[in-house]
Amino acid sequence: MPAAHKLLLEEALQDSPQTRSLLSVFEEDAGTLTDYTNQLLQSMQRVYGAQSEMGLATEQLSSQLLEYEKQNFALGKGDEEVISTLQQFARTVGELNTLHSELASQMADRMIFPMIQFREKDLTEISTLREVFGIASDEHEAAMVKYSRLPKKKENEKVKAELVGEVAYSRRKQHQASMQYYCALNALQYRKRVAMLEPMLGYTQAQIHFYKKGMDLVSKKMDSFLVSVSSMTQSIQAQLDSEAEAMRLTQRELLSMEDTVYMPDRDSVPVNRTLIQKAGYLNIRNKTGLVTTAWDRLYFFTQGGNLMCQPRGAVAGGMVLDLDNSSVMAVECEDRRYCFQITSPSGKTSMILQAESKKEYEEWICTLNNISRQIYLTDNPEAVAIRLNQTAIQAVTPITSFERRGEGSPNPDRAKPGGVQSSSSAPEAEDLIVPGTPIQFDIMLPASEFQDQNRVGGRRTNPFGETDDDCSPESDDSLLQQVFAVRFLGSMAVRSGQTQEVIYEAIRQVLAARAIHNIFRTTESHLMVTSSCLRLIDPRTQVTRISFQLQEVTQFAAHQENGRLMGFVVEGRDWSEGTEEGEPSFSAFVFESNTEGEKICYTISLGKDIIEAKKDPKALAQLMKNMPLTNDGKFLLLDSETGDTANGGAPDEEESEA
Repeated sequence: MPAAHKLLLEEALQDSPQTRSLLSVFEEDAGTLTDYTNQLLQSMQRVYGAQSEMGLATEQLSSQLLEYEKQNFALGKGDEEVISTLQQFARTVGELNTLHSELASQMADRMIFPMIQFREKDLTEISTLREVFGIASDEHEAAMVKYSRLPKKKENEKVKAELVGEVAYSRRKQHQASMQYYCALNALQYRKRVAMLEPMLGYTQAQIHFYKKGMDLVSKKMDSFLVSVSSMTQSIQAQLDSEAEAMRLTQRELLSMEDTVYMPDRDSVPVNRTLIQKAGYLNIRNKTGLVTTAWDRLYFFTQGGNLMCQPRGAVAGGMVLDLDNSSVMAVECEDRRYCFQITSPSGKTSMILQAESKKEYEEWICTLNNISRQIYLTDNPEAVAIRLNQTAIQAVTPITSFERRGEGSPNPDRAKPGGVQSSSSAPEAEDLIVPGTPIQFDIMLPASEFQDQNRVGGRRTNPFGETDDDCSPESDDSLLQQVFAVRFLGSMAVRSGQTQEVIYEAIRQVLAARAIHNIFRTTESHLMVTSSCLRLIDPRTQVTRISFQLQEVTQFAAHQENGRLMGFVVEGRDWSEGTEEGEPSFSAFVFESNTEGEKICYTISLGKDIIEAKKDPKALAQLMKNMPLTNDGKFLLLDSETGDTANGGAPDEEESEA
């Protein structure tokens, strides 16, 4: 006899829509069984009560037995042996329908009573447990609604403890009720088979026992069949006893867990930041009017690159949002805890969700960020997620010695284009950059506001493209003018401008911040290096975003390992102290170029050499003699790498490879 379908007790606590959907199938099967049991019992009672019409009653019983195959049970798979046995019984009843005239007491004991006991005990128990389970589920939902409304700012420990206790009590009560309900439904799959076979076994045995007609032929024909049916029912009963014992042990084991399992925000398992799939209940904020909102608790799960939602009772979930290239960030919303917002790449679609605990809150944000990076499309997404997580951890781990970094670098002497070389004793990271220094990821503000934020001496640029006379291309007679295609990654204030290590540390912190906050989009710009200044130009409008005098650039260097990364330090004046000359201040700017950063550093170094050579005409002449020149008398350094964008093209935003 094949094993019967069963509900997993381990899934009772989670109470997911999948479990509820499977539970509805069992309930539908129980309802169908109840209807069929009532019909079968009516047929048996007619046999018992209408002895004078026994022939007709047994014929109807035979027909009713054949109807079991046509009931279309939702969990009917595995009942083939029961169906074939009932069909054999139906044929036997048809042959013996003339011999059932004096079997009232035997039929009452062996046929009517077991069926009535099955209906009144087992089926009634299922109905009662269903009502208890429904009440427990409603109480749990009400407790969760109260807990979800718990304020974050004005938190009352007494109220919180009461609500946590109420949630734990209602959740434990629902867990116990669901497991009892599941056990009863699982046992019903076995009792159903016994209840269908046992009455007919007693009925047939009573027929043979009380009718002494000398039907040796019929008796011999039935003996082996009845033995097989008896062994079948015993086998099913043994399976039921074994399954009941296993369910009892599982139930005891699950109920022996600590109370923290039922309490929200009491997770003992550490946060897993490498997930690429996630499922669970979340609260979603929905607008109910122009200014009113409502929160609904729904079951969310990820599938591929999509966020799915499945209401209770639904057979399948529906797509809510495409997560590819979307942004996920924590938000403050209506004084609720653990809220985060998902925004589509276009920014037109967004939703605010609330997690149940801090662990779920962090895992949901990490999982959605991993999916947003399209890790699931790789050959081994789990390994990629683990590697990215380790990279992010290493990126935000403070490096206390630049000497160790140089020892671990494959080419520590790669980026030494110019500037003051570092001393033998490498400074600490805290000596270079103040911990917690804010980082600006794009130059979007007017030049004056940008100078105030970064405290540097950059030139004020007119928004209509007009620049100062000292650095305008029309009036600039510098001997050097080279343009590089770059992408601005970020800038931040630093403590020192006299060592290259401050540039390396700024590059590390900027890249780490971009990785943590999922900022991958960058805009291409043109960096023009002349013998007097540095200018960052918008290739679409040819407007100078910001410019610096070359004398203000104190340090410049390319990254030691990634040659496409480079940065420079600019010295300015901080007038906030009230001194007449102002205190010196330094800011580091980080870029990613389409070519080697060493070429940009070499060009900057040459520009500073030209400035020094201008003080001595002989030195300037010697410098021009040693370098190739263009037709207009300027230094010939590199081929143009900006392409069509130098003519006013509009490059699209790109993702930084850094």
